[in-house]
Amino acid sequence: MNGSRIAAVGHYQPAKVLTNEDLAGLVDTSDEWIRSRVGIRTRHIAGPEEPVDELAAQAAAKALAAAGLTADAIDLVVVATSTAVDRSPNTAARVAARLGIPRPAALDLNVVCAGFTHALATADHTLRAGAASRALVIGADKMSEVTDWTDRSTCVLVGDGAGAAVVEACAPGEEPGIGPVLWGSVPEMGHAVRIEGTPPRFAQEGQSVYRWATTQLPPLARRACEKAGLAPEDLAAVVLHQANLRIIEPLAEKIGAVRAVVARDVTESGNTSAASIPLALSKLVERGEVGAGDPVLLFGFGGNLSYAGQVVRCP
Repeated sequence: MNGSRIAAVGHYQPAKVLTNEDLAGLVDTSDEWIRSRVGIRTRHIAGPEEPVDELAAQAAAKALAAAGLTADAIDLVVVATSTAVDRSPNTAARVAARLGIPRPAALDLNVVCAGFTHALATADHTLRAGAASRALVIGADKMSEVTDWTDRSTCVLVGDGAGAAVVEACAPGEEPGIGPVLWGSVPEMGHAVRIEGTPPRFAQEGQSVYRWATTQLPPLARRACEKAGLAPEDLAAVVLHQANLRIIEPLAEKIGAVRAVVARDVTESGNTSAASIPLALSKLVERGEVGAGDPVLLFGFGGNLSYAGQVVRCP
């Protein structure tokens, strides 16, 4: 029951970049229209030969390398995704096979845009209970595969990618590096963000999501800080789900994290759903914008109108 910590992070994005100008050739839109409404400039799009488990495995391999570990050190793989095509084998098992991880517990978790923070809490609880000692926690989504590219209200938003964290149990007496989770949902408003139908397609009620996120989530995010024993002013960084810059900036301001770096990876990556938080966190670490031990609030929200957040210490 000593808790857990993030030992290392990594991320991966496909090589193909889709600009706003490219989208203007597909639908009735423009660079100015997209930037003014959602703040996105570019997004990465995976090809048909890059399934979700490939994106996830690439990010996980980078996290393992950053931790200085080999695959046999992992005994739990948790993948947050809502865009896996196949039901079985699950994405986590396919990632484990790609990386050569022997005999791990392997599970997928679908909480859409709040998936990574739910998966991180699940891994933390598992390690605290002693059911595993070291986990790979991955957020990966291929949103391009569930998008109607003739619908300008949604196709301008999405991108593909993955982010991963190596999470390990703390030594006796070591202070936990993952704080208690604050999570929940508004199931009666689940219709506000959807991936449904045959073939499945992403749709949302943008104004409903905007109002909910900017009014209901700030006090919840502050409660996540309280559960970690910190005030928002103590945070070094805030990494929110990268849905829309017009949601991220007012939400970060209302949380009150006045000294924090605010992740704005949405501008270059678009909305990558479960991948967005670990992807943005990994980039902050890679660029040196946060240091080892710095407290960072992670807060996912969106699909199912679910949310989950916790304060973590940077690796």
